[in-house]
Amino acid sequence: MTVRLLDFYADWCGPCKTQDPILEDVQEELGDAFELQKVDVDEEQDVANQYQVRSLPTLIVENDDGVVDRFVGVTQKEDITAAISEAGA
Repeated sequence: MTVRLLDFYADWCGPCKTQDPILEDVQEELGDAFELQKVDVDEEQDVANQYQVRSLPTLIVENDDGVVDRFVGVTQKEDITAAISEAGA
């Protein structure tokens, strides 16, 4: 099962910059258990609309069955890793 974490962000978004080191920690801890996809909402508005992203940062955890979890705002490492594990990683 493929588990993806989509990080919807923008370069001008302050909280998004706060989220980045947390995501790096998650990636360091879980390694290849999931795939991190960064989505710049300014460049990929169609993808943001598809996932109905209205606030930044938004993190979406999905697997082959679809969206498993969604976080809006800066999200802590423990919550992200739990959602990734729940998704099947």
